[in-house]
Amino acid sequence: MGMTELFDALLLDLDGTVWAGDTAIPHAVDAITAAQQEGVAPAFITNNASKSPDDVAAKLRGIGLDVESDAVMTSAQAAVQLAAQHAEPGSAILVVGAPSFVDLVREAGFVPVTSADDNPVAVLHGHSPDNGWKQLSEAALAIQRGATYIASNLDSTLPMDRGFMVGNGSMVAAVTNATGVIPEAAGKPGPAMFELAKKNLGVKRPLVVGDRLDTDIAGGVAAGMDTLHVLTGVSGPHALIDAPAEQRPTFIAQDMSVLLDAELDPDTLRPSAQGGFTAVREGGAIVLDGGDESSTPLQALRTVLSVAWADGGERGDVVKPASDAARAATQAWW
Repeated sequence: MGMTELFDALLLDLDGTVWAGDTAIPHAVDAITAAQQEGVAPAFITNNASKSPDDVAAKLRGIGLDVESDAVMTSAQAAVQLAAQHAEPGSAILVVGAPSFVDLVREAGFVPVTSADDNPVAVLHGHSPDNGWKQLSEAALAIQRGATYIASNLDSTLPMDRGFMVGNGSMVAAVTNATGVIPEAAGKPGPAMFELAKKNLGVKRPLVVGDRLDTDIAGGVAAGMDTLHVLTGVSGPHALIDAPAEQRPTFIAQDMSVLLDAELDPDTLRPSAQGGFTAVREGGAIVLDGGDESSTPLQALRTVLSVAWADGGERGDVVKPASDAARAATQAWW
């Protein structure tokens, strides 16, 4: 039984999961297409608020996927829904973000402004490459005067072709540092976008797929959904070992190629002793032993996780390899 037989939808992160910058992640397009052909509907859940759903769908088609804009849920859309809980139609809202974010605010019946002197009732803060000192300062002034602060997401970094660049959360941190106000976050790791996507698709058992534990996986866990963590983006093996309970995925894989294997036993993707490895806790360390030349670093990782996450686990576990195969596997995690 393959993975796609267990689930009726894929709720997919984008940056670091489907693509990195303008480049598709290896195996992602083939896996999503194969799932679609088996009746497993994809929805794309992104914390990046700099693009409209139409733009995101166009980019997805550009890398070879057959999707329309209604398959996209952005944190900007979720932020506007949050704003409706704090502002009446026709209210002024200061938007720090991309033109598409401004359009969403206007379409929702609000008046987007760029100055604190327009007395906005709320500040909506989303990622845009054009965000800078002027925009952040206007947001800080408005918040100091009582405006509600809402962030589309709190991702500290944004995976791009050249590496991890400054994300919206890092820009939000500057405003928080200046005002002392922590914003309400519309995007992941909150469950709202996942729940809304599930409702829109009309499905019962979606699988959340992502590369970042503190947003994608935490959001899926918060929504009570099974999660697949792929090692193609932000959170690597050491982050998994140190993950708190609310950020622990159901399944761990190198990439989405596992969705292509109809003969795969999904249980092999769960934390468990495998590949001939064994792991035991000794004090503040996890001793990894066994394995052979055919064992993989991922099998070693799942073996370690079966101990690290047992009974709640302990943060800060050190992994000590006790065999040649274990040493080779743990070195490959870096």
